[in-house]
Amino acid sequence: MKLYLSTDFEGTSGIVAWEQIIEGNAEYEQGRRLLTAEVNAVIRGALLAGASEFVVNDAHHYMRNLHPQDLIGRATLITGKHKPLYMMEGLDSSFDGVCFVSYHGSIGAERSVLSHTYNPAAIWEVRINGTVVGESGLNALVAAHYQVPIIFVSGDAVTAQEAQFIAPAAEKVVVKESIGRFASVNLHPEVACERLRAGAEQAVRRFAEMRPPAFSLPVTVDITFQVADMAEMALWIRGVERVNGRTVRVLGENLLDLYRTFVTIVTLTRSLVDR
Repeated sequence: MKLYLSTDFEGTSGIVAWEQIIEGNAEYEQGRRLLTAEVNAVIRGALLAGASEFVVNDAHHYMRNLHPQDLIGRATLITGKHKPLYMMEGLDSSFDGVCFVSYHGSIGAERSVLSHTYNPAAIWEVRINGTVVGESGLNALVAAHYQVPIIFVSGDAVTAQEAQFIAPAAEKVVVKESIGRFASVNLHPEVACERLRAGAEQAVRRFAEMRPPAFSLPVTVDITFQVADMAEMALWIRGVERVNGRTVRVLGENLLDLYRTFVTIVTLTRSLVDR
């Protein structure tokens, strides 16, 4: 069995601050160790159930958070940016399953540590066919295009709840309970890894029950920005329509094209963010 792991960072147990997950900060190395342990726990559990090949896409921020020599299972690592398919770079129809590791809640979630949807400085909300989604929902467009089931999701309770929309049968492992956007109750890292290992093992054993994400066609992706200028800039991209002052819409039946357009919008509107 060949598995694809898209790894974020915010959903790792013990992570509650940007300083823990952004390269160059004093706490970053500790955060990186926590993340690596959780990724390896998922691989270890999948190995126990018979998975034999792993591709890990490091999908957070600068996308070089994982050291290749630290990954078990002789996993292939996709690292660095920029990637045409961003958080889903490397996925194709040759994979048997997708795992979303250390994911987080959407920008509008009431209680989810470090919640955002791709770019917190630009995006206020995203909806697919009217349902508010986070990064798991958007990334599911790529899995649906290639007809690969999402079999495993880890993060906080909000992450697990939001994943029901795109992967109701997936194994969902909660490693932290968010108190607010910058505080959570965290499992001890060893306990978190034990649960992740058990969840990944169960996901592979239950593989026959899993189905690829399904979306009613045509799919509508509505993106609401923080300010109207960002919506105006998004209109520079062909196929993007304005819904109101801060919201634009992309509509289509090719799910991969929809995702590519979304990634292009995110990349373009970053130029309006005053850093």
